[in-house]
This record gives sequence, structure tokens and C-alpha cells, in this order.
Amino acid sequence: MLSEVTRTRNIGISAHIDSGKTTLTERILFYTNRIHRIHEVRGKDDAGATMDFMELERERGITIASAATHCEWEGNHINIIDTPGHVDFTIEVERSLRVLDGAVLVLCGVAGVQSQSMTVDRQMRRYRVPRLAFINKLDRSGANPQKVTDQLCEKLKHNAVLMQIPIGAEADFEGVIDLIEMKACYFDGPNGEELRVVDIPEPLIHEAEAAREHMLDVVSMFSDDLMEAILEDHVTDDLIHDAVRAGTLAQELTPVFLGSAYKNKGVQPLLDAVNAYLPSPVDVENTGIDLSNEEAPIALNSDPNKPLVALAFKLEDGRYGQLTYLRVYQGTLAKASSIVNSRTKKRHRVGRLGRMHADQMEEISEASAGDIVALFGIDCASGDSFTDESVQIAMTSMHVPAPVISLFVKPSDKQAEDNLSKALGRFVREDPTFHAGVDEESGQTLIAGMGELHLDVYIERMKREYGVVVETGAPQVAYRETISQRTEFNTTHKKQTGGSGQFGRVAGHLEPMSEGDFEFVSRIRGGAIPTEYLPSVEKGMQSVMGKGSLIGFPITGVRVVVDDGQSHSVDSSDMAFQAAGRKAFREAYRRSKPIALEPVMKLEVEGPNEFQGALLKTVMQRRGTIIGTAEEDGFCRVESEVPLSEMFGYATDLRSMTQGKAEFTMEFSRYVAVPAEIQRGLVSEFGAKLSVEEED
Repeated sequence: MLSEVTRTRNIGISAHIDSGKTTLTERILFYTNRIHRIHEVRGKDDAGATMDFMELERERGITIASAATHCEWEGNHINIIDTPGHVDFTIEVERSLRVLDGAVLVLCGVAGVQSQSMTVDRQMRRYRVPRLAFINKLDRSGANPQKVTDQLCEKLKHNAVLMQIPIGAEADFEGVIDLIEMKACYFDGPNGEELRVVDIPEPLIHEAEAAREHMLDVVSMFSDDLMEAILEDHVTDDLIHDAVRAGTLAQELTPVFLGSAYKNKGVQPLLDAVNAYLPSPVDVENTGIDLSNEEAPIALNSDPNKPLVALAFKLEDGRYGQLTYLRVYQGTLAKASSIVNSRTKKRHRVGRLGRMHADQMEEISEASAGDIVALFGIDCASGDSFTDESVQIAMTSMHVPAPVISLFVKPSDKQAEDNLSKALGRFVREDPTFHAGVDEESGQTLIAGMGELHLDVYIERMKREYGVVVETGAPQVAYRETISQRTEFNTTHKKQTGGSGQFGRVAGHLEPMSEGDFEFVSRIRGGAIPTEYLPSVEKGMQSVMGKGSLIGFPITGVRVVVDDGQSHSVDSSDMAFQAAGRKAFREAYRRSKPIALEPVMKLEVEGPNEFQGALLKTVMQRRGTIIGTAEEDGFCRVESEVPLSEMFGYATDLRSMTQGKAEFTMEFSRYVAVPAEIQRGLVSEFGAKLSVEEED
């Protein structure tokens, strides 16, 4: 059984958007006989690529959700996850890399290392994923594999080395020269399925020898035997393969392969490299958390005979119902067996178990360590761990970036409200970066995500999959009101309706308070207000702080000092003093020159040093205050404070100004007074709203 695990490869195909990931996956499936006809991402036959099975993906020509498949190549079982390239769907890359053992980083031969290439590379480093690089689109005008390899070294700090050189350039790109075997490879047949290996063309021999010499210099650093063989001129192919594999597994070497997936060139040698250089599950160190031993780290072994440990890394509501994607790290998962959720301690029975091929499922009876499978009918969350009952182990959680953009959504009619609730519940369960909830102050339903495209896709899915048409808009900023000066009050509440009436007088002052929302201070002497009525005064005053008279937002930062008052032996009551408190606060508040406050966020923006000026500009344009800047490893970080009202649309503007290479995080800092001009606009807006309400 262990020998089967060593012949398994779990790989991801990741890159910047439009680098050709899905096209490459389509060719891999074709050459491994997984599919028998090639479809293009934006093909004329309207079928679309196999891995882009969602209707929206085929319409837009982009990958939105990661899709899993599997194939066989030269006796090895390869599980493949094709991931999106757009930064808005970064969680799909994140959770895929969390469970993969190796990856292929696809780069455009013309554009080279792009913004999302950097993001994907950081994610690979976070999960210590060894990778190969595949420079694609070498048939395009301007393609330059040497330039892209240099960018890998300079921009991503890889120890990248070409394992092949191209035969021909741009439109004349015909094949590749293998620098290990020193042979020329051509890809004949209608779809490049016939591999023709011949001697290197005479004009390219010197270039190939120079490239091989450089490759051996780099690779020999990972093998003393190879270094010795080079000195003695006894280099063998096996020695080179072993050295490349050692460097790749140590993540200290990135072998670079060349091709054009669209033109059916270079894919089969890449598959050979996946088998030869990327790790099997046995080669990767995986650790879990021992829940029975104070969450101490525990090493997991890719042994099918050990106790089961598996991680649910992705949920999906597909045609088969709730689908849970699992990576089995240890043990064997069998149909009809019992598994336990480490988080909830709930026991589940394994019903249908299958391997996924895009949106198709092939049922299997069992899956062992190293496998990626899907099962049904399991109620769990993304990131849950499953074991058999013999151990209590959980896997460490994945990094989930915080949402950066939010919108309010409102169903177009009452009938759609239930469906909206179902849609939001499903999307939140499937995607950890998609948040939904109701704002307590405004009552608006808010959705938040990683970018405008991210939210656009979910709004479109609500319409198509649930028949819900929603109105959208920027969410309301949570403004506040406060007082700007000390104001005296002396208010009497008196009401006589026959029989016992209502009477209560309170006197004192309001004063601004720098910290806190509300403070009630009693300086009553001589029982002017009986002690039992003081809580009533406080309660009455607090009850009107929920909505101020300036712009209609909650009042904060007010200290109330009560130092005098009067009661009546018959007419005074809890209700009377509550009413007196409400009346006193309202009257004094109007005279205290109230001002509006706005939330200010602590903003951290990070990007390459070359965009430092642009980062500072994006902050200054939004009434931001720079707190500090720092530079490290070619990246700069700008810390600032910016009003929340200025942050809508910031994610889109930041990406456009930095070619998508910058990221930001923000959190609430404090409330500050809004500028006078903005306050006048807010007061005017509130007045107009009151007029409309009065007319209605």
C-alpha cells in the first residue's frame, strides 16, 4: 500500500489571471486520456474548458472556483486542482495549496512575473509547497523565456534554472531541447500527441551546451555525487534527476520548463517532471494538533494502515447536494465507515464517496493516505478535521484573508427574501472570505468580500441559481453624534389628568467626555430627588441616546451630572422621572452645539517599493493621515488613519494604481469629528429624509 502512496502526486496549477492555467490543465487531461476532445476556454463550440464547468466561468472566460480532477501518467496517479488567477478568488488558491504537496507555477512568456504571480508565490511559501515553473505562451510575439526566468530570480527570489531551451521563437516556436538528455523534442500530430525526440539541430548545439553547463552549475549544489561526476566527466541522467529532485523538495530550486499549451507544445515533458521532481505524500512532513495532549504538534504519517486523519478544505453545493472535499493525510477512509468531526465531536457515517473530475463524480469504495476525494451528506465547515474514533487529532487551520469591500443588498420584493437568506447561507458556508449579516444600526443586509468582481459573481449567482434580483449600494457609515460644550438643564415634567398625575423635576448639566459612551453622575444633596428615582432619570436619558437630533445617529461621549431636582409625594413615580430625564436630555442636547463624528480606520497598505509614491497618494487622496512607513525585502508598508467613509472603492483604485501588486488591511481605530463641510451635507441629508418621512 505504501508503494501506491509514493506513486501519488497532489498538484495545483496556479498563476496570474490569463496565464493559461485552465488551457494547460485541459491539455494534461487530453494527453493522459482523461478526456478525448480538447475544448478551449473561449472556444467556438460553446462547450468551454472541462475544468470551467460553471456557466458564469464559461461566459466570462475566467476560473471562479477551484476544480479538482485526477489522471494517470506513466504509472503515477495525479490529483490536480486548477485554481483561479484573479485576486478576488484568492481563497480558492489558499485552501487548495493548504492540501497540496506540490505545484506548477504558470507564467506568461510575454508578461512574465505579474502581480498575482507574487501573491500565489507568497501562498506557496506559507504552506511550504515545492514547485515547478512552466513558462507558457512561447508562441506569442515578444515571448522571452530567459527574461521570465531572470524575473523569477529577481522578483520572486527563486533559484530558477531552465531545464529546456526553445527551438524557434514566437510564431516559429516548434519545440524544446531537453538539457538533461540533450535531445530535441517536437510535438507532432493534430493535437501535439505524437512526441518526436531527435538530435539537436546543428545551429542550436552551442547554445544548448552553454545552457546545460549553467544548469549543471546550479543543480550540482544539491548533490555531492553530481559535483564529483562533473569534475570527473562522468555525469549521468539519473544523477541530474536526483539532484533536481533534492533541490525542488527542499524548496531551494525551481526547475523551469517551456511550452505553449494552446499550441499543444511542451506539456508531456512537464508531466514527466511532475512525476520526477514533485513530492509524493510520503515526501512531505504534515503535522496535526493532538487534542488529547494540550494541542501539542503531532507528526502524521502517510500510511494507509494508521488511524484516519482527514481535512475538509472545500465545501460546495453541487448537483449531488452538499459536497465536501477531503484530503486524507493518514489512514484509510472507507464507504460505510464512521468518522468523527474533531471540532464538533459529531459522528458521521460515510455514504457516497467519490473522486471528482470537474463537476463529474466517480464513486469509489475507499480512499487511502495522500488521496483527495469528495463525500456527501456531511454537515461540517471548511477547515474541519475528521478522524476515526481511535485518535483525537485536528489539522491546523488555513489562512483566511479578511474581506476588503462591502455592499448592502436589498431584495426587489418580499417573496425573494427567503431565497436571499438561503443563497447567503450557502455562499457563506462555501466561501470563508464571503461574509453576510445584518447591520444592527441601519438594519441593512450587508455582504462583504475580496473585491468588486467577487461580489458581482455572487450577486449574479443569486439571480441565476435562486431567482433573487437584488438592489445594491454602498453600506451606511456608522456615524455618531456628541456634544461640543457644557450645557445646563432644569426641566420639569408635569401632567395632570384627574386623579394622581405625573411630576418630576431634574436639574444639572451635560458635558463632553473624551472616552466612553455615557456616564451618569448624581450630586443630589438632601434628597431633592429620592434615591429610588435616580435610576429612572438615568434610564430616561439613556433611552434617547439611540438617535440624535443632528443627523439621526447614536449619541456618544456625554457625561450627565444631576445636582438638583424636586419630587411630589403623590404624583412622582418611576415613569414621571423617566419622562423628566428624556425631556431634560433632549432640550439640553439641542443647545449643546452637537457635532457629528465619523469612524476612522487604521489602514496598512503593503506593496513593492516601486509603488511607494502611489501607496502614499491613495491614502492622501482619502483624507488620510500617514503614521509611518517601513521598507523590507523589496516591499514597503504604509501605516495610516483614514475615515471609513472614504474607503469605499479603495480596493479597486489601489489595484489599478499598483498593477494589482498591493494589498491592504484595515481595522477600526476611533471616532473623530467630521469636517464642517461634510457635517453640513449630513445634516442636510437627514433633514431631507425627515421631510420625506413626514410626507409619508
